[in-house]
Amino acid sequence: MDKSVIISIKGKQSYEDVEDETIELVTEGLLNKEGEGEYTLSYQESELTGLEGTLTTFQVEQGRITLMRIGEVNSQMVFEEGRRHLSMYDTPYGALAIGINTRRMRSSLGEHGGDIEIDYAIEIDHAMAGQNLFQINVREKKGPVIKH
Repeated sequence: MDKSVIISIKGKQSYEDVEDETIELVTEGLLNKEGEGEYTLSYQESELTGLEGTLTTFQVEQGRITLMRIGEVNSQMVFEEGRRHLSMYDTPYGALAIGINTRRMRSSLGEHGGDIEIDYAIEIDHAMAGQNLFQINVREKKGPVIKH
């Protein structure tokens, strides 16, 4: 069952010799329980993130979070604490092979919302490209109160 939720995302990117970049986004999305302790969180990207026309989905499982983007940008990134995963990042300008090294990951996502935090490093062509931190808060969307 899809549940309408409000998703607050704070993303911080750190690169050498460049000032940190922080993006904050609040959007509506859907939370779906897939199995025991497994959830899917999805939302449409906006112009603010530069990924307009892209559907972003987080699949949250025990010990693993998979981030998938489908649309203008197509990618799949797998996060597992202490592990390195390779993936393709397909943009309108071309495809890149990237490595994801997850340093820390935690999720308290449940049927009523919760938090996800992912701290990871990105490599492009085996060279460190930057450190990223995702902080995501999910809460149930409250409908208007109708009094009789």
